[in-house]
Order: sequence, then structure tokens, then C-alpha cells
Amino acid sequence: MKLWQKNLLLFMMLILVVLVPMIIKNGAEFGGSDDKAAGVIEEIQSDYTPWFESIWEPPSGEIESLLFCAQAAFGAGIVGFVLGKITAEAKK
Repeated sequence: MKLWQKNLLLFMMLILVVLVPMIIKNGAEFGGSDDKAAGVIEEIQSDYTPWFESIWEPPSGEIESLLFCAQAAFGAGIVGFVLGKITAEAKK
């Protein structure tokens, strides 16, 4: 199998992984686990108070998502760099 065929197959698999859940669970709300945990805590103990509060809260959900994506990209860059260095060292 040629490289472009492998890349095309991987791309099509990626599209399936993204689209299939959206088709199967049409109209579902894909929320985070933080919100669900807070709801369960409220159900179990309604007078619960958190131990600490955030130092800074982003002004909007979009900025919060941007910071989360930037953090993920930074981490992926570090992992990619380290794996690249290890691979380059192994080839020497």
C-alpha cells in the first residue's frame, strides 16, 4: 500500500470516528465530566462548599476553549519533540 493510500485511509477513519457518534446520538449534548461531577455532588450533599476557587476565570467559553486547545497543542508539541529526539538518537 502506498503512502498516499495509507494517509487517505487514516483520514477516512478519522472522519468516521468524528461523524458516527454525531449521527448515532443526534441532538445529544456532549458535555464535560466537570459539569456532571458538580451535579452529582449537589445531589449527594447540597450544602457542599468547594475547598478553593479559581484565581482567574476566562471571560467567555470561547476563550476557555482556546486556552484548553493551546494547552493540548503545546503538550502534543512536547511529546512529538521528545519522540522525534528518541527516534533520531536510535537511528544514529
